[in-house]
Amino acid sequence: MSFTHLHLHTEYSLLDGAIRIKELPGRLKEMGMDACAITDHGAMYGILDFYRTMKANGIHPIIGCEVYVAPRSHKEKEGAADRDPSHLILLAENNEGYHNLIRLVSAGFVDGFYYRPRIDKELLEKHHGGLIALSACLSGEVPRLILDGQRERAVEIALEHRDLFGADNYFLEIQANGLSEQAIVNQELIKISRETGIPLVATNDCHYLNKDDAFAHDVLLCMQTGKTLNTPDRMKMETDTLYVRSPEEMAACNAARFWKMKLAMTTAAKASASVRSSPRAASQTDR
Repeated sequence: MSFTHLHLHTEYSLLDGAIRIKELPGRLKEMGMDACAITDHGAMYGILDFYRTMKANGIHPIIGCEVYVAPRSHKEKEGAADRDPSHLILLAENNEGYHNLIRLVSAGFVDGFYYRPRIDKELLEKHHGGLIALSACLSGEVPRLILDGQRERAVEIALEHRDLFGADNYFLEIQANGLSEQAIVNQELIKISRETGIPLVATNDCHYLNKDDAFAHDVLLCMQTGKTLNTPDRMKMETDTLYVRSPEEMAACNAARFWKMKLAMTTAAKASASVRSSPRAASQTDR
């Protein structure tokens, strides 16, 4: 059985990701994986280190980023209205996508920085070529709309993304992390997939390497937010599943949670170009 992690945060997701790049290849090879993506929050600081380390260990590197998409223009910066961007996973399919990803992330820092580096939909219109998109975690636009009771609008946005990136380049992202809100989102994403034909992809939103690293990650979040472990109502991940799971674990948890649907989990397609990568064959879930 093969599986490729397409949503993974390294130490370069500062004070959030706890996966040291130098330790990642050993874990991946131990589990029989030969490809992996990097999708740090809003930044591409880690891609050179990631690329070189994966290549040196015979693992296919997939270059990506979990970008922040502003609710309005990325240049508007007015209080609460612009403080909470949605998330979107972007993966470079080829050299064009790699350079477009660089343009987007750079624009997010140069013109769109407001609490976080943000892009907007106008920028995505200009620089979407060669990119593959996943609907992201609970902070993605589609999941947020589902949780807000705006299912029709969620479908509209999903279709907009499909039309922008292409029918083969946009995926609805489901996760088996044990969160009650995620279970609600998963059920609706499965229904939307059946209604629209937009394919599903299974990810694990990896933030730490092993399951027993969950506590260390919790401490890291306290450092990020200036809190202590004893602070009431502090930011906390209410799950200990955001680690680099094995293909067998991914198959078991997804089969159990998603009506025993069989996962078509094959390795990410190998490409001839040095930065070419594709998740079309990776982690895709049969509807």
